[in-house]
Amino acid sequence: MSNSSGAFLGSQTTLRPNHAVAALLQLSDGRYLMQLRDSNPDIFYPEHWGCFGGAVDAGEAPGAALARELKEELAVSVVPSDVTRFTEFTFDFGFAGDGIRLRTYYAVTLPQADLRGLVPYDAFALWMHHARGRIASPHRVAGDAC
Repeated sequence: MSNSSGAFLGSQTTLRPNHAVAALLQLSDGRYLMQLRDSNPDIFYPEHWGCFGGAVDAGEAPGAALARELKEELAVSVVPSDVTRFTEFTFDFGFAGDGIRLRTYYAVTLPQADLRGLVPYDAFALWMHHARGRIASPHRVAGDAC
């Protein structure tokens, strides 16, 4: 990684938040697959590790956006009905005169043969997915599987 503070903190580029999707990509052997974002100052969290995914286009369903992004970024085909919605974070951009934006995370398992080619909130979603069996809920009895 080069000088990440330049692209991350030093940029004056106007960012335009949008609803987004991200894949918690897990290989069949249990390892997670992430991307090192490039140094483009026009994106959120340049030069950080994060999940594959991206913006949801106007009129596009989140599952379809995820399938499109994985095809564009990894040349991997997934069927939206075959991925599992895991969690969703909301970001309030009211301070910038904008509204609420959603980032929806989907659990996607890929066989290693399919592959050809951490943003802080992405890391948190990955940790939540990994520890999902340990996270307590008042509605879940101890020892129940997810």
